[in-house]
Amino acid sequence: MPITLTLALYCSAWFLLIRSLKQRKSQPPIIVPVLLALALACHAYGAYSLIATPYGYDFNLFRIAPLFFWVANLLVLASSIRKPLYNMFVLLLPFTALSLLCALFFASASHNVIQLSGGVLTHIVLSIFAYSTLTIATIHALILSYQNNQLHNRHAGGLVRLLPPLQTMEALLFELLWTGQILLTVAIASGAIFVDNMMAQHLAHKSVFSALAWLTYSVLLWGRHQLGWRGNIAVRWTLAGFGFLILAYFGSKFVLEVLLSK
Repeated sequence: MPITLTLALYCSAWFLLIRSLKQRKSQPPIIVPVLLALALACHAYGAYSLIATPYGYDFNLFRIAPLFFWVANLLVLASSIRKPLYNMFVLLLPFTALSLLCALFFASASHNVIQLSGGVLTHIVLSIFAYSTLTIATIHALILSYQNNQLHNRHAGGLVRLLPPLQTMEALLFELLWTGQILLTVAIASGAIFVDNMMAQHLAHKSVFSALAWLTYSVLLWGRHQLGWRGNIAVRWTLAGFGFLILAYFGSKFVLEVLLSK
């Protein structure tokens, strides 16, 4: 029931947002953030119910994905108070809906229910916030790439006119990347401290890809600071870093839980 209601609220907000964009309004109607806030409340309950079981925490692939998107939506909605970020929901909400539908239909009971210590739980929470922040940064990079290409082709109408100036979009992208990189750094450090015997827990591949993601984002931020990287270069490096994150978590979860479990 909470997931079904969450889907209905998200879909209503998405359609109203699309209609607002077609009407070329700079801000969506007030009902949109209200619907999103209600959806997030239902989403939080549904995501927690999927993960927390009477026997412990179940971090099955389809059960954990809605939590990532809950954090992502929460951060975008909170940031929209001071920055015009509502357009990011145009891309974010369909992926959120997909994760909820997968949880609704494919989140079967897992045999990997675990009890967590405080330190490991802290590591997981930090990882979720890091991944979600960098997911937002990736969606923002895609919007920035579209805006940049349209302006270079002298197509300044349509959706482009509803976006903030290019310089503002780039500044916001690197704010998100810095925040995500700091969270990722702390998450990796907490994992090294609190997670024991990583090889036995099949976490080595996750650690390798997480380290590659951290290195990719570090190079990008260094390039921005030292060489003034921007535009499509920044977008490509952002996508590359996010690709490693996808392989680190969702890719490894898919291999372990779907392919190797057969």
